[in-house]
Amino acid sequence: MAAFEAATAVALTLRFWIAYDDNLATALWHGIFHAVSAFNNAGFALYSDSLIGFAEDPWIIIPVCGAVIAGGLGFPVLIALFKDGLRHKTWTVHTRLTVYGTLLLLAVGTAAFAAFDWARAETLGHLSLRGKFLASLAGGVFPRTAGGIKITTFLVLGFAIWNEIRGREQVTIAHRSISSSVQRQALSVALLGVGAVIVGTILMLMFTDHGLERVLFETISAFATIGVSTGITFSLPASAQGVLIALMFIGRIGTITVASALALSAHPRFYRLPEERPIIG
Repeated sequence: MAAFEAATAVALTLRFWIAYDDNLATALWHGIFHAVSAFNNAGFALYSDSLIGFAEDPWIIIPVCGAVIAGGLGFPVLIALFKDGLRHKTWTVHTRLTVYGTLLLLAVGTAAFAAFDWARAETLGHLSLRGKFLASLAGGVFPRTAGGIKITTFLVLGFAIWNEIRGREQVTIAHRSISSSVQRQALSVALLGVGAVIVGTILMLMFTDHGLERVLFETISAFATIGVSTGITFSLPASAQGVLIALMFIGRIGTITVASALALSAHPRFYRLPEERPIIG
């Protein structure tokens, strides 16, 4: 962690100092703050427009994006990559799911951001070609999050569905089987997350006059601790802000706690009950 944050802080400090006429103390403070914020996926910036003013500066955007990605991967994956490098055959299933899932999300997110906003004057339309690519990359990276539901959870469920479609009883990933207890934990975490967002959205609709589109955006952003907003957050009543605070806490702590509790509370039964097959559909 310290190595990633220090490297990012040095790169940002030098850029702020050399290119933006900040004195060394201010540049150092800004560099350290944004490096720590990026690595921890906090979403905080010291500028009123976040980092929009640096949208065309690769010496700012790329180090911040790198720190966000590294922080989003998590310590177990970073340690595995440090030990095994790119020898993916020695990676654990968790490392494979996290790395490949992250690459997929980044590619799809960046491409989607560029496709939808390339010509929009409010977002990418006024930028140069380089600026559009950098801003699209940032748009795909910055929603990376240390909260919400992890990509590994969704991928485990995705593989479970795929194996069910193919008629396979055993769920396998990278020549490894995934136990039914892990599948149940993934399903529980995902459904609890969906339930939290639905309840939060209903409460927000009760407490505010905003439409479903904006409210749903705010609740998902809060639960996933993404840090983006449609611009209504500051004008929300205290009750609605309390809902968003609760969602952020649940998204950052709750699902992890639930997953850990489910894993720790598991205990084997020494008998099996008769099976039945309710109609699923």
